[in-house]
Amino acid sequence: MDLVLKLREIRRMRGLSQKDVSRLSGVGEKTISSFETGQRIGSLKLSQLRRLLGVYGLNESEFFGGLVEKQIAPWELNEEEFATSRLLEELRTLPRPMKKAVLAKFQLLLDTAAELHEVKEKRGAYVHDHSDWNMLTSRN
Repeated sequence: MDLVLKLREIRRMRGLSQKDVSRLSGVGEKTISSFETGQRIGSLKLSQLRRLLGVYGLNESEFFGGLVEKQIAPWELNEEEFATSRLLEELRTLPRPMKKAVLAKFQLLLDTAAELHEVKEKRGAYVHDHSDWNMLTSRN
């Protein structure tokens, strides 16, 4: 995706005006405008990009790694990627203490799921072939 489009759309998605971004980043409003129209995108400095991304709550790997494209055009994702993307976006909006609590719970959930998967894989043929056993262990 085009760098100009990504810069403009991520700002719009964050609900910020060019004036807001200028005030928060220290990058001039006209400079931001010229980046977003493509007039001066070739002169964009890494330090300016980092300041803009900081305002948008992104780092370089998120910006260049496809996260922005997923936010801008989520319909291009498959169903699982779309759901994951939405969860991550919602998580980013939470206050820090709440975010830490949710992440801790999610990690516990992942650890439990991994343990259950390992147990299920180690079960003998009897367990896999008999519906009575599966009914008793349906929560696993």
